[in-house]
Amino acid sequence: MTMNLMLGDCLERMKEIPDGSVDLTVTSPPYDNLRTYNNTLEWGEHVWKPVLRELFRVTKKGGVVVWVVGDATIKGSETGTSFRQALYAKEIGFNLHDTMIWEKTGSGAFGSVLCYAQNFEYMFVFSKGKPNAINLIKDRENVVKSGQVKVNAAIDAGKNYSTRIIERKPFGKRTNIWKIDPQKKSEHPAIFPEHLAHDHIISWSNEGDTVLDCFMGSGTTGKMALLNNRKFIGIEKDENYFEIAKKRIGV
Repeated sequence: MTMNLMLGDCLERMKEIPDGSVDLTVTSPPYDNLRTYNNTLEWGEHVWKPVLRELFRVTKKGGVVVWVVGDATIKGSETGTSFRQALYAKEIGFNLHDTMIWEKTGSGAFGSVLCYAQNFEYMFVFSKGKPNAINLIKDRENVVKSGQVKVNAAIDAGKNYSTRIIERKPFGKRTNIWKIDPQKKSEHPAIFPEHLAHDHIISWSNEGDTVLDCFMGSGTTGKMALLNNRKFIGIEKDENYFEIAKKRIGV
């Protein structure tokens, strides 16, 4: 599989990516200045709005963007930046295909001391029309393990019901709340869990597709993309993290 790793500001480097050429983006943008990323971070509405516009441009019709974000708590109030980003993505043409939750194992590490421990992040799944690839993971154990069961389906606007027999399988599709361990600390302050990147890649793309991470960091999305026979484009601004990503991806 081919890869293209770009060092530099994503707003500048994404200009090199042709319109409608990316099948899937899996990325985790900066979180309300919660981390400085070696003092290279410049973040705010003036950055994330044009980033989302560029992502819409480079995404194929039927392509998907997975945008993993959290909110800071400032002066006793969560910022709500994540919601503003999701609504803006809809304004520029994306569908909000799903609002998913990454539930982290553990006790939570940030947020107000006056609130319950924060232990999740949003995973907004934006699509450019109906997704081309929907490979839903089916690993949720069903209460009824297997065998034939009766299912009632409403007809005539719910006034009457029809009954049919279906074959129940041991496992059904998982919910949109994913419990995944945070990645162990590394040379990057906010390393992306490999399991999380892997599961989104196999869910929203097919082999041979092109996957982008415009905030590449230490290269987790790229590593998982190549391991699953996808092409990869990665953009990273920080030179140190760029070198880490190159080693992890195997350049």
